[in-house]
Amino acid sequence: MAAPRPPPARLSGVMVPAPIQDLEALRALTALFKEQRNRETAPRTIFQRVLDILKKSSHAVELACRDPSQVEHLASSLQLITECFRCLRNACIECSVNQNSIRNLDTIGVAVDLILLFRELRVEQESLLTAFRCGLQFLGNIASRNEDSQSIVWVHAFPELFLSCLNHPDKKIVAYSSMILFTSLNSERMKELEENLNIAIDVIEAHQKQPESEWPFLIITDHFLKSPELVKAMYAKMSNQERVTLLDLIIARLVGDEPLTKDDIPVFLSHAELIAGTFVDQCKMVLKLTSEQHTDDEEALATIRLLDVLCEMTANTDLLSYLQVFPGLLERVIDLLRLIHVAGNDTANIFSSSGCIKAEGDISNMAEGFKSHLIRLIGNLCYKNKDNQDKMKTLRTGEVK
Repeated sequence: MAAPRPPPARLSGVMVPAPIQDLEALRALTALFKEQRNRETAPRTIFQRVLDILKKSSHAVELACRDPSQVEHLASSLQLITECFRCLRNACIECSVNQNSIRNLDTIGVAVDLILLFRELRVEQESLLTAFRCGLQFLGNIASRNEDSQSIVWVHAFPELFLSCLNHPDKKIVAYSSMILFTSLNSERMKELEENLNIAIDVIEAHQKQPESEWPFLIITDHFLKSPELVKAMYAKMSNQERVTLLDLIIARLVGDEPLTKDDIPVFLSHAELIAGTFVDQCKMVLKLTSEQHTDDEEALATIRLLDVLCEMTANTDLLSYLQVFPGLLERVIDLLRLIHVAGNDTANIFSSSGCIKAEGDISNMAEGFKSHLIRLIGNLCYKNKDNQDKMKTLRTGEVK
């Protein structure tokens, strides 16, 4: 005769299976934690049981990492791992008591180690991806609005987890790892990013590939753009395509519905120094576009976007006064306008009236847009600034049409 089943435990008056030792029991517990009253009365012992299952199931993943032939035998273990993560994820929703209990069991370290093993497997089984995603969701939830958990997540996850996940081919994994990064970042940890620029650049690339995903966008706008030191270091290391993406986001911040605050101005003055200095040094790269073999030159296109940023920056009074006296800026812009005018008259290229290359946005012709923006920038730099007005009269050798 079979031994009698142990009586079910009670959680806030709701019957739950005990002990938690199989998939069905985990699923029942996951469902219970969808309700706030059940989360708030959960005993710590339940989380220890879930952690025990997670650890036991992770051994199969460790074995598969050592012996790839074992991957095909992971199904049952991945189901248990997935449900453990779902259960813990739900338990952490708006419940700091559970966040703290689960954290104090060192569950975060176990979860991060397991997620890194998932990446090491390098297989795209849907069951593995589901467990991977749920593990990241758990880390995001345990860190949400909980500084102690954020600190522990950062200790375990930085930098390996972000380096492993931000460039993952699965969009959800990229989004969830971005959520964890956004949640965990603060001013002190931003300094660590300056020493791990590949992570910051991976975020730019993630936004470039998934512009609809909110987490990479928020990391850049709410964290990166508030750190001029990081932006400067990133810009030096990024590809020109990545630079264009970053510059587009700076433009979006400048022209957005919310104006720059007093706290934003010193930061954007630093950005203005980087943008203006880079433009002064590199603006003649645009002349590459006069050659047929360079009509899609990425370096020249990045320079065009620098000009777009300068136009928007000089529309801001606080930034304008700084840029009006920036060494060499007005002179270089006037000189470039003259060179482009001459190039357009001398040969058939995109700066001539027959140019036909299309650009993004409302500008139908890239070259016409560039020339009009040069003129706009000159006008802004001379606005209510007699020194620049006089300088312009001196620099002009003839009317540029």
